[in-house]
Amino acid sequence: MQLVERIGANTLRAIAPAVTGSKKANQAAIIAAVGPAMSEMLTRYDITTARRIEHFIGQAAHESAGFCTTEEYASGAKYEGRADLGNVQNGDGRRYKGRGIFQLTGRANYQRYGQRLGLDLIDKPQLAAEPVTSLEIACLYWSDRKIGPMADEDDLYRVTRAINGGTNGLADRRKYLTLAKREVAALVAAGVSSHDPVHYPVLRRGCEGASVETLQVWLRSRGYQLTIDGDFGAATELAVKTFQNGVRLKVDGVVGPATWGALTPKQDT
Repeated sequence: MQLVERIGANTLRAIAPAVTGSKKANQAAIIAAVGPAMSEMLTRYDITTARRIEHFIGQAAHESAGFCTTEEYASGAKYEGRADLGNVQNGDGRRYKGRGIFQLTGRANYQRYGQRLGLDLIDKPQLAAEPVTSLEIACLYWSDRKIGPMADEDDLYRVTRAINGGTNGLADRRKYLTLAKREVAALVAAGVSSHDPVHYPVLRRGCEGASVETLQVWLRSRGYQLTIDGDFGAATELAVKTFQNGVRLKVDGVVGPATWGALTPKQDT
């Protein structure tokens, strides 16, 4: 099973903040609606690698206030008269305020994406707040802005600018990205066959990236207290050496096929 096929409601719940009252009910409803559609929609728009999934979900979590809303809490009055958003008629700011998991904003954007998807978002702007519709709008926007390559480079700053037009909420977006990386790494770890370790690169101190995150997840599952940050530093090297010693492998801190094979979670048959 490919990674993207494992992305669904459980992944969103794992990174969503704990909330109460009406926000809790809204969050549950949004995740329940978006979750089952997530895998197919991400696949359709080529958001299938670990990095792309992490950045997409992290940005969506921020834009939707932790999946608690698909409509901007503010009135939209601040967008009134914004010609750059196509708001040229009285009331456009409020009528076409931010909606969706990526906060579609402005008459021009509502018209464009409505036409692309065959929806009358001009006369019925609330359609953009419908969770599954908003997911497709977000995926289409991601594709239009060519955000995938930015995510491939793990460039949070550029991804944020492409989605937000600026860097509003950058710290919060980073927080959700970190949570998304944790969950995606765990899914990778759980879904790889223990009989196929050769597909993983040789890792050693100084390496960085998604494969290091997977290594750290698996080491944590064995009881080693590591931060999942994708950085093969001193703590990760020590954990690898301790693990290698425990399973009677060469203790060199290098993660090659033998160490991957011993470390990878066993699958039921």
